[in-house]
Amino acid sequence: MEHIEKANVYSEKGLLEKIKLYLSKKPLPLPTDRKKFDYDFAISTSFHGVHNIVRNHNKIRKVIWLVVVLGSVLLVVWQIHSRLVNYFTWPTTTSVEVQYVEKMEFPAVTFCNLNRFQTGPVEKFGVIFFLWSIVSKVLHLQEISTNSTGSREAIDFLTRHKNFSIKEFVKKNGFYLNDSTLLECDFFGKQCGPKDFAHVFTEYGNCFTFNHGENIQARKKVSVSGRGLSLLFNVNQEEFTDDPAVGFLDAGIIFDIHSPKKVPHFGGLGLSSPVGMHAWVTISQVKTVHQEYPWGECNPNIKLQDFSSYSTSGCLKECKAQHIEKQCGCLPFLLPGNMVECDLHKFYNCVSPVLDYIEAKGLCTMGTHNSTCPVACEETEYPATITYSTFPSHKALKYLSKKLNQSQEYIRENLVHIEINYSDLNYKITQQQKAVSVSELLADVGGQLGLFCGASMITIIEIIEYIFTNFYWICILFLLKIPEMTKWAPQPQNQLGNKEGIQEC
Repeated sequence: MEHIEKANVYSEKGLLEKIKLYLSKKPLPLPTDRKKFDYDFAISTSFHGVHNIVRNHNKIRKVIWLVVVLGSVLLVVWQIHSRLVNYFTWPTTTSVEVQYVEKMEFPAVTFCNLNRFQTGPVEKFGVIFFLWSIVSKVLHLQEISTNSTGSREAIDFLTRHKNFSIKEFVKKNGFYLNDSTLLECDFFGKQCGPKDFAHVFTEYGNCFTFNHGENIQARKKVSVSGRGLSLLFNVNQEEFTDDPAVGFLDAGIIFDIHSPKKVPHFGGLGLSSPVGMHAWVTISQVKTVHQEYPWGECNPNIKLQDFSSYSTSGCLKECKAQHIEKQCGCLPFLLPGNMVECDLHKFYNCVSPVLDYIEAKGLCTMGTHNSTCPVACEETEYPATITYSTFPSHKALKYLSKKLNQSQEYIRENLVHIEINYSDLNYKITQQQKAVSVSELLADVGGQLGLFCGASMITIIEIIEYIFTNFYWICILFLLKIPEMTKWAPQPQNQLGNKEGIQEC
């Protein structure tokens, strides 16, 4: 170790000696040369006002020009400081632009029955409401009391039915879409049917998406405003039911309008139409572009494994899936992934506690740039305006009663008519932009320098060259002249005393 340290010391000394040797070959200029260099710089620099200080022989004028130059420099420093402070607050502006097009992509629409399950199977498995609330907790967090009657019934049910699959039960005994529940379907004057809908699980059980991104006929487009998708549903209240004890008190259709690239996300955002009503839904398209951090909150580097495009809802699903897979060794069928599917025992004993833990610890957060799932850099939304009219009219009631071979009371209590149309063939682009770019900051700083000092980039280089030259001379002075001066410094008094003592002897 000592050998290594000595070698380092010698190498450092060798480098210092090389620097001293190099500088010793560059003689220190005379004071008159240094003064001439300063004078030449002052009269030739493009920094306005300096030459007036040097050339003027009148002291009063020199003082006036000195005050003017110093005042201008102070103003420039203050202005540049304020511009830099403003820039590093990362200000943004928002622009709204309307684009008119000949054809517009129609959104995906997911429809669900507010009565989720068939009456017969539910009478046989009454605990299904509680079990589904536990399963759908991965989509929409809700409080479930562990001491409730439903919890005790669920434990007994799981003990008796170990191979029970709630996924297969809901898919088989939930709401279905066929010619008896979808009575009419018309898209832009063309007939459609159940085959044009894709099945998807949501917190409302079986739901069906029109114009889903995975469909062959996806991304349908419309070329005329005021026409779009027209549907007539039969909710069939006698066949389908739900539990009013947990808040399901309505009858009708709930639907979500979203991008074909995204999965449906209700979470209090769904639109609904009650029975006996005609819902007129007018939509528009809004594209939003967010800036990345620090100007905005988006992160363009985040990619999702199981979704083609990024969305906060898809990101939250993947985040929950990762934690559940790690803790439970399986995945709920409502979440994306290729892991082994969780059975009901895992849902009750592991998945539900893990979800509570995720919520309590804030492991899957959204919104800000440093959260788990920041906002998307680009997203498309479909704001909707919905109005209602009584459906059907007295004359139409008789017609439909005869056509469907049902009573007029049945028609009033089970049919829902929904129309979804674009208001105009245009879309709005709401874009978050940087209020001050780097080029604008440089232009602003350059403008302040030019306004107050007549300076430019060339002037800055001149000043840097002048400072560097003087610094170079100072280095020569300190490295060469000061060590020479210390050689002739008076010796300490104790050494002088010793010499006197020797002479006396």
